[in-house]
Amino acid sequence: MEKLSFVMENYLEAIYELSKDNTGVRVSDISERLGVTKASVNNAMATLAEKGLVINERYKEVYLTPAGLERAKLTANKHCIIRKFLTEVLKVDEEIADEDACAIEHVISWESIHAMQEFMEKN
Repeated sequence: MEKLSFVMENYLEAIYELSKDNTGVRVSDISERLGVTKASVNNAMATLAEKGLVINERYKEVYLTPAGLERAKLTANKHCIIRKFLTEVLKVDEEIADEDACAIEHVISWESIHAMQEFMEKN
């Protein structure tokens, strides 16, 4: 699996979270969700489309490809596990835990994620 920058992973995760049942997502919604300009979203969508992770036709909604959906689910899953670990085990405030999880999810190994999961299952 090709390495993506954390910014590109954030775009995929935003599309995933905004789309219900793999419906399309408007560029303006992605822009609002991530606090970036529509031009930035369009540039990112072009990059993700080149990598085969989104379907992005001009003036239409953005859709995740099967590969993009898989990648977005993995990132979202990491985020959830980290956030849960921070809030339930370490008792970090939910808002802070969510921000930290967003930063950590891009650099943490799956080995560490699995260790967090196992720890939470045992305790």
